[in-house]
Amino acid sequence: MNIYFICTGNTCRSPMAAMILKNKNIENLEVRSAGIYAQQGSAMSQNAQVVLNQNNIEHHHQSSLFNEQDAQWADLILTMTTAHKEMVLRLVDDVGHKTFTLNDYVGMDVQDIQDPYGGNVFVYEQTFEQLNTAIEKLAKKIRTEE
Repeated sequence: MNIYFICTGNTCRSPMAAMILKNKNIENLEVRSAGIYAQQGSAMSQNAQVVLNQNNIEHHHQSSLFNEQDAQWADLILTMTTAHKEMVLRLVDDVGHKTFTLNDYVGMDVQDIQDPYGGNVFVYEQTFEQLNTAIEKLAKKIRTEE
């Protein structure tokens, strides 16, 4: 299964989501992330790295701009917000059947994952907790579908 996480700049939420999911060690799973407005090759934000380190999650990341080729590669496109989902659907045809907000896909009550960009470590920790909760549900869903 190929999963493509999407956020704005690909320096906070989507790379954290990708690293959290990769850390679940699910067989036959490939994970990528990108940003709708990302600058190619930027590092993950410092506070995102700090929070991943605090949770013993290995991370290597350079930002990528969302592209149609990766969207077609993906079995599942999971966005951080409804606005990201709408943008994906405008940019690429025929991906509506596999594009969801992360929270909607796993049945969370809240639609969007908060954007920690520019916040302190505490804000990043809150975002990490939102992502970790959703991705734990995602991992269970993936394992059930195997």
